[in-house]
Amino acid sequence: MYAVVESGGKQYRVEKGTVLVVDRLKAEEGDKVALRPVMVSGDELVVDAKALEKVKIEAKVTEHLRGDKIKVFKYKAKKGYSRRAGHRSELTKLEVTSLGGAKKSAPKKAAADKAEEKPKTEAKAETAEKKAPAKKPAAKKPAAKAETKTETKAAAKKPAAKKPAAKKPAAKKEDTDGA
Repeated sequence: MYAVVESGGKQYRVEKGTVLVVDRLKAEEGDKVALRPVMVSGDELVVDAKALEKVKIEAKVTEHLRGDKIKVFKYKAKKGYSRRAGHRSELTKLEVTSLGGAKKSAPKKAAADKAEEKPKTEAKAETAEKKAPAKKPAAKKPAAKAETKTETKAAAKKPAAKKPAAKKPAAKKEDTDGA
């Protein structure tokens, strides 16, 4: 059985006894912390919000630590610009102590509820039939004649475009030099 839990905006896959490092939590060493489940997988996959509220996943804070230093260096060539910075994340190490899964009785109740709902829906349908008289089908329209369809198609066509008149060749200019 495993679960996917959320802590600090990140999701982690955990099982009983799993050690994970998360962003710093406001808890003392040795305290128990409840983690918010996103998904639980055991006999069945549980992702429903109501079913996940029943699931309790607890972890023990083993220690607070700091992550590796990250070096940041900004540089722009030929501009005389450079900046140096560093960062170390504040972290908390957790050990998962218990994974309380969702109860199996919930799916059985849902199946029983569905079985009860079927007779109720049938009874509602019967009362609706008694109240409303049966509707008659609408009268069919007479079929259009084939001749009218062809006439409308012919009328819908555009007349053929007229060809432009042939241009006469331009008259040649005579030389004005007189040679």
